[in-house]
Amino acid sequence: MITVVGTGTGAPAGLREVGKAALVVGGRRHLDAVDVPEGAERVVLGPLAPALDTVATYVAQERPVVVLASGDPGFFGIVRALAERFGPQRLDVRPGVSSVAVAFARAGLPWDDAVVVSAHGRDPRTAVNVCRAHPKVAVLTGPGAGPAELGAALRGERRVLVVSSELGAAGESVERVTPEEAAGRDWGSTVSVVLCLDEERALGPVRTVAGLGARPAGWALPEAEFAHRDSMITKFEVRALALARLGPRPGDLVWDVGAGSGSVAVECARLGAAAVAVERDADGVERVRANAAAHGVGVRVVHGRAPEALDGLGDDPDAVFVGGGGRELPAVVGACARRARRTVVVAMAALDRVPAARAALTDAGLTCDGVLLQSSRLAPLPGDVTRLAATNPVFLLWGVRPPAHSEGVSE
Repeated sequence: MITVVGTGTGAPAGLREVGKAALVVGGRRHLDAVDVPEGAERVVLGPLAPALDTVATYVAQERPVVVLASGDPGFFGIVRALAERFGPQRLDVRPGVSSVAVAFARAGLPWDDAVVVSAHGRDPRTAVNVCRAHPKVAVLTGPGAGPAELGAALRGERRVLVVSSELGAAGESVERVTPEEAAGRDWGSTVSVVLCLDEERALGPVRTVAGLGARPAGWALPEAEFAHRDSMITKFEVRALALARLGPRPGDLVWDVGAGSGSVAVECARLGAAAVAVERDADGVERVRANAAAHGVGVRVVHGRAPEALDGLGDDPDAVFVGGGGRELPAVVGACARRARRTVVVAMAALDRVPAARAALTDAGLTCDGVLLQSSRLAPLPGDVTRLAATNPVFLLWGVRPPAHSEGVSE
């Protein structure tokens, strides 16, 4: 058997297994904290593959192996790699308390409604977008993806970062800082986990499902679910196909450009993505904010005219929805298409604008497709009978970045 022992705060019984081991594997600080028996081999974890090869040698000889890890090694830890290489049946896992559980305990918060994301050895943009979209997030950090990098990406967001370092050790530290304060400091290499909190929403409703919570029971909501001006809203039939092509998911960043009521941004946020709505009219800005609040989601609203307003949005989006129109539409679509990592969806009522919008997508290297959507809805007539009422036709174009150039999020 390979005994995997989680160390640190709340460490379980199991360290006595070290005394029987022929091979002890772990980080340097873990190895220095235990008495490795005389004659046993020590392997300091660095690159994982050579360590697993050494473990394989001892397993083949049926000699006892102990692997030391932090907290709960089955939670974003080494248990996955060991199980993939040697099979779960060979593992005797003795978990400690995860750093996430300890960090929330130090913050005095429940965490059954928290989202946990690992930025260790991964592109930090996934963690950043999850922090933008959700009010209670725990980020497992790593080199190049620590409090400073998170803070820099979250400047201006209504968030507090709780930075926990050396949890369970003599030098334990828990600090509450703004994103701007986090960005301006050198945090060293001892950070265990960072909590990102929207304090106004940190105590959410009681959940029966942990983590992200229940997904929406439906989407493409009726127009009556949103405040809008003079029916200036993307109709639910169009929104349904637009959402299917945008593919919003946790870890994604989606722009809704020419947002109007913000119905697309709100629906993307309901599906777990971080959403930014760009709207030129002041009353529209307030309408988007009201719709986001009514549906209990966070949408960043930018008051400005595209394409100029896009320059200040920071990170490139995974997907973009472009609504509205006007003579500036080709320039807006082109600016969005050049920055979109995955797809751009454009809704247009005017036939004349379709060729220019299509050209803007293809000129940016996207593969373009589209449909003309025409629908008729049931409508009552006197005498308890029903007729079909036609809605205005809408062209929906979408451009998709070819896979060879795409950087889709794998989380």
